[in-house]
Amino acid sequence: MKSHDPLSTLAGKIESVFTRHGVRLTLGGEPTFVPVDPVGHEWSITALGPTKLGYAYKLAEALINQSLPHALPIYSPGKLYPGEVNARWTIHLLYRKDGQRLVTANDLPAAAAHPEKDAAKFLEALRKILRIKEPFLTGRDPMAPERAVWVLPLDHDGKRFQSEKWGIGSEIDLLNTEGPAGLRLPLASLPAHVNRRAFTAEVAEGKLQLFLPPLLQPAFIELLQHIAAAATRARSAMPGLAGYVPSDVEDVWDRLGIAADPGVLEINLPPCRDWKDYDRWMHTLESAATTVGLRSYKQISPHEQAGTGGGNHLLFGGPSLEHNALFTHPGWVTSILRYWQHHPALAYLFTGHYVGPSSQAPRPDESASALYDLEMAYQFLEQLPPGDHRQLLSETLRHLHTDGSGNTHRSETSFDKFWNAAFEGGCRGLIEFRAVESLPRAEWMSAIALLWRTLAAALLQKPFRKPLVDHGDALHDRFFLPSFLWADFKSILRDLKKAGFDLPEDTYRAIADWRFPRILSHDQDGARLSIRKAHEGWPLLCETPLEGGTTSRFVDTSIERLEFLANRSFAADCVIHVNGRRLDLQKFPEGKWGVGLRYRRTALYPSLHPGIAPQLPLWVSVTQGRKRSSYQLAWQERHFTPADPDPHLLEKAAPCKRLHADLLTCDLRLP
Repeated sequence: MKSHDPLSTLAGKIESVFTRHGVRLTLGGEPTFVPVDPVGHEWSITALGPTKLGYAYKLAEALINQSLPHALPIYSPGKLYPGEVNARWTIHLLYRKDGQRLVTANDLPAAAAHPEKDAAKFLEALRKILRIKEPFLTGRDPMAPERAVWVLPLDHDGKRFQSEKWGIGSEIDLLNTEGPAGLRLPLASLPAHVNRRAFTAEVAEGKLQLFLPPLLQPAFIELLQHIAAAATRARSAMPGLAGYVPSDVEDVWDRLGIAADPGVLEINLPPCRDWKDYDRWMHTLESAATTVGLRSYKQISPHEQAGTGGGNHLLFGGPSLEHNALFTHPGWVTSILRYWQHHPALAYLFTGHYVGPSSQAPRPDESASALYDLEMAYQFLEQLPPGDHRQLLSETLRHLHTDGSGNTHRSETSFDKFWNAAFEGGCRGLIEFRAVESLPRAEWMSAIALLWRTLAAALLQKPFRKPLVDHGDALHDRFFLPSFLWADFKSILRDLKKAGFDLPEDTYRAIADWRFPRILSHDQDGARLSIRKAHEGWPLLCETPLEGGTTSRFVDTSIERLEFLANRSFAADCVIHVNGRRLDLQKFPEGKWGVGLRYRRTALYPSLHPGIAPQLPLWVSVTQGRKRSSYQLAWQERHFTPADPDPHLLEKAAPCKRLHADLLTCDLRLP
């Protein structure tokens, strides 16, 4: 979106609200990307795979070439999750906030034809610059015996770099596992008295790769400068860098992360000062990703798209822990939580296909938390006196904003990065909104971020104190249907307009139409019917034994839900049958008539109700007087197509039933 766009004008108005209240609210983002042709488990369920790191480096290079000319890419090891063989990784792009270079070796000539010889020359130059007397140890790689590997015990004492003898001779065997040499050192077998920090170098794929030890930020920057100086002295290219990136305690750099996550590449944006900064990043990422064959959506069929499946989470925070207004405004935090609970559209309209209690982002009233406890917690926080309440906010909220198992990360509004000292990275003052999916257009993702930021501004200037709502069955009935979600969303737009913020309805309507695609349009003599995909809350099943003695809990995706929506003329003159069973319409928002329909699409093992067979193809017939139109949704299709009706299904069975009279959704599985 260009600077003269009306949304940019609105963004300026929002920032003036924060300024008047003395608040500096940063906006974080975690958009995700997949290849144009996402083949393999690494682009569906697993975090690591054969092509993902290559794509990450290509994206990093594109960002450097297009937008971050002085950024330095550094490979960094990540967490090792249960059930995963290797730790995940992140490519950090480090760049100075003042626009200057972190190092001055970026324009050195390319490496010569003999990389091992050049590597030895570079390492000798580096050892002399560091003023280290001890020679490099020779590393032996059992997975690639021909590979050249060097190891140097290295640390910084606050004044200079220093090394020490490990007392193991001149050679060291790497562990027989995957990864950079710096992660494969047999540190546990070293003598107890030695420092276990080390610098490693190796020639991989014809390039010199370095692995830096854990260091504080000043020593880390000093080592980078020494590496650049050594490359200059040896007249070699700047080596590839890996290692542990320290926190920015000196307020020197920003960083953008390109991380391995299940099924996707996840981008961890630097904290954005305002919405314009976030919008710029969205367009920058879209341009760079397109260059290297990545995009923020999957093409399910020629006529249907979906998000990446990895989300596009948004985060509220502060420019620093000392200037984080969330710590000192507990009533603002509860206003946000209350308003989100009142409006299911904020949980369901912009998220992915997987919603409900067992999803990656369940609402607090979908978890094990009782409304009674949520209401008590919010009222308590709203009565706190002025002051910094970060610890009390965290301890009060993080036990309530979880999934059903108590996982603090899997929550629509997650507080696991707010002030949780029990977890690494848990004390960052961040509120993460996880019910946001990646979208195929940068301007759409920016529009959602603007909505979130506008709501934050509106709730700051006028707190929201209405009691929490018990949505009951409506939460997973009417609010799984696109018409009711859109009606709820329009009420949000009206609230914002009353507060002085006028957001463009058309932009969000386009997102909603993409999110809930129309799969049938019927129009005859002014009687109109459309069928859209709707949400379905797929349940989590019980533990199932797997080969190897482990267990897993599968998600039952066998059920789908559709929304039938008709105008008044259709409701008055037409009758719908689905697989021979009459489907009756009810009153819907905006003078429309409609109904939801659940049906069984598959019967994969394991799944609920295994005795009920799949109900595809779906036959929908529309009778208007003596005219009859018939459509079929076949197994391999995602849209209804005109078809001759199956005579064995026509009007032979009982009407489609609802489980009870208050529901708007019929279930074709009910007899």
